[in-house]
Amino acid sequence: MRSLEGKVVVITGAGSGIGRALALQLAAQGSQLALCDVSADNLQKTVEIAGAHGVKVYSATVDVSDRKAVQTFADNVERVLGKAHVIINNAGVALAQTVDHMKRSDFEWVMNINFYGVVNGTEAFLPHLKAQKDGHIVNISSIFGIIGVPSQSAYNSSKFAVKGFTEALRQELKVSHPYIHVTCVHPGGIKTNIVRNGRIEEDMNGKQVSLGKMAADFDKMAGTTAEEAARQIVRAVEKNTKRLLIGPDAKVLDLMQRVLPNHYDSVMSVGTKLLERLGKR
Repeated sequence: MRSLEGKVVVITGAGSGIGRALALQLAAQGSQLALCDVSADNLQKTVEIAGAHGVKVYSATVDVSDRKAVQTFADNVERVLGKAHVIINNAGVALAQTVDHMKRSDFEWVMNINFYGVVNGTEAFLPHLKAQKDGHIVNISSIFGIIGVPSQSAYNSSKFAVKGFTEALRQELKVSHPYIHVTCVHPGGIKTNIVRNGRIEEDMNGKQVSLGKMAADFDKMAGTTAEEAARQIVRAVEKNTKRLLIGPDAKVLDLMQRVLPNHYDSVMSVGTKLLERLGKR
């Protein structure tokens, strides 16, 4: 998609983080925006800032895990802005709990938002993209959709699922609707509020931690801003990139997994212990 000017772009999870950064960058490029988020207050702030660029913005408070709500959102987007050209399934949540301590309700909460939210958004807007004869689907996975990490089994499961779903979808559309492109995004540590808004009880070693400490530690390690992540995602849409790794950490971990598929977990364990020792100094 050479230009996003005038195109109708849908962004889920647009109330903060990468979603908000995407909305602002696309508004500056002249895209028409359809934004949703579960937080009405955060979403309104995004709408106000994006709307200052003079573009059309439609917004709605939506829980992406609710299939009917997402479909209603899609129907309203078509009514207000017309059919969408791009859908960016960005909404997501975090959970840190070991398998033996994790509540099934927490596991389902993560899967319903991180995975089924992507499925719901894709299903609801795919007919729009087919009608436009020029479309793009962006699904946000994670570097944790490529490597497994202790205390992240639910998050890993959701993001691995997004990766598999997206890659299969890309191949299907390449045969049936080659003008619809699909990008799977794997961010590393991005400076957002995902940890602060998550359900965090344990670190990577299964030790109990406070949400505030976990968020503070994450901020120290996160090396990429939401604005830079958004810039790379927009560029990926313009270039029809299939797979996007964001951040040097994501690129290093992806390489490590490919070079040492049977041993990367041992390398990560050593790195985790080293970071713990440095943190105690």
